Amino acid sequence: MSTPTCMETSRAAWTELPDWVEALARKCDQQSQAAVARELQRSPSLVNLVLKARYPGDLASVEELVRGAFMNGMVACPALGPLRQDECVHWREKARKFQSGNPLRTRMYRACQGCPRFQGEANDQP
Repeated sequence: MSTPTCMETSRAAWTELPDWVEALARKCDQQSQAAVARELQRSPSLVNLVLKARYPGDLASVEELVRGAFMNGMVACPALGPLRQDECVHWREKARKFQSGNPLRTRMYRACQGCPRFQGEANDQP
């Protein structure tokens, strides 16, 4: 008996397979879940749980990462202009805490603080 592919696993788990999960599964079948997780800067278990429709965390954030990294999803960044969605997620994560010493990081911290994408994320926090 052969091991099911990531695409087969996803199709079986999701009632209606979102396009971004399909892109994630396709990428995992091309490489590996661990390699894809490294590319997304997330854990292999997160990737596995998303593919199996069991991830209890914020799927919207994972969707942004996948759309940016594997589907060329773009956003309009107030500081950098057109920016891949996954890069935006990573900058927003860094902007939660101010760190000086790197001019670009300082610039992005300030830009993220005034960005509706960051502010919407902050409003979602309990």
